[in-house]
Amino acid sequence: MDISNVNLAAVVVAALASFLVGGLWYSKALFGNVWMRESGLTEEKIKQRSMLMIFSTTFLLALVIAFNLAAFLAGPPNLLRGLTTGGLVGLGWVAASMGITYLFEMRSANLFFINAGYHVVTFIVMGAILGIWK
Repeated sequence: MDISNVNLAAVVVAALASFLVGGLWYSKALFGNVWMRESGLTEEKIKQRSMLMIFSTTFLLALVIAFNLAAFLAGPPNLLRGLTTGGLVGLGWVAASMGITYLFEMRSANLFFINAGYHVVTFIVMGAILGIWK
């Protein structure tokens, strides 16, 4: 795997895309209210945390994820490969791993489907961006 061919601009855009997906996914219009309830979070608890630290660390981790996915997708531009790889990684590695943890932590199925679904969709979007933008 030759990481010298990784398009860093595409990696940054893919990482930023995860924020767009997350902002919509966890909004009150979609799953935000259920996610907060299932997570045991309240507006007050959220306000006690440093959102700057959370968002900056999240962006760094999203960069790691996007760079790693870009390295897997090295080669000529291919949207279908990007979508497929993103979906397989999101579902087969991330969601399945989360499922094991959620079972042992006895977390709700609702919370699993919300969080795992976010990651699957995010990996598909990242895969699409990285698959076509070489």
